[in-house]
Amino acid sequence: MAAKHNNLLIAILEEIQKHYNYLPEKILREISDQLKIPLRDIYGVATFYKAFSLKPRGKHLLSACLGTACHVRGTKSVVVEIEKQLGIKSGETTTDNEFTFETVNCLGACALGPIVVVDGNYFTSVKKQMVKQVIDQTLKGHDLTDIENDKRIFPLSVNCPQCNHTLMDNTHTLDGYPSIRVTISFNGLHGWHRLSSLYGSYMYESEHQRSLGSIANYFCPHCHSELSGSVKCPECSTSMIPMIINSGGVVQVCPKRGCKGHILDI
Repeated sequence: MAAKHNNLLIAILEEIQKHYNYLPEKILREISDQLKIPLRDIYGVATFYKAFSLKPRGKHLLSACLGTACHVRGTKSVVVEIEKQLGIKSGETTTDNEFTFETVNCLGACALGPIVVVDGNYFTSVKKQMVKQVIDQTLKGHDLTDIENDKRIFPLSVNCPQCNHTLMDNTHTLDGYPSIRVTISFNGLHGWHRLSSLYGSYMYESEHQRSLGSIANYFCPHCHSELSGSVKCPECSTSMIPMIINSGGVVQVCPKRGCKGHILDI
């Protein structure tokens, strides 16, 4: 399949997954008929990217690490407690479709284990007594921001500092506003990454999960230039990612996983 058709198909599958939370076979067959793409090619893309699922998934994805470091620190009891609290086994989804639970071999944060990740949010040194708190916090929402009343939170529209093409994705919203779409690479992986366009919100979605403390390289999805700058993050000294604000100015965000460093220069 040509690269441009492959990119179009990925975008379509992303929208289907966003709507259904998985890729229903009936819809994939309709796409195959309408776009004249062999069903085997569609399944090839759908099964290549871990972000896609052919099985119904819950609203929240909860992952527990079974790597050696987490295992020796007692992750088995954490897994047992998660299964008890959710009433499901690994690989299953709760009947109310709120949670899908899975165990993974390593999440790359061995020194901080046992590790549990929910919707990209890392919980470190987890004990079985903490499991209910993690689940309750997930149901309430992570990184909640008072968008309606906090005047420090406002939407931004940004462009690539290299080609000046907009980075806004009107087809995919976060916090109720168009998201900022870039591509990132780390540890040999490459994929899409979306940020909330609300200044003050830390909401994001990513094709691949990253370990806490990892640093990604950011790229423009249009000109493919790396978005790198010389300004250091005030929180961790990592080189920040600059983006041009349409109304004037620059916003810079830290690419280090877990760091909330940012600079707004209007």
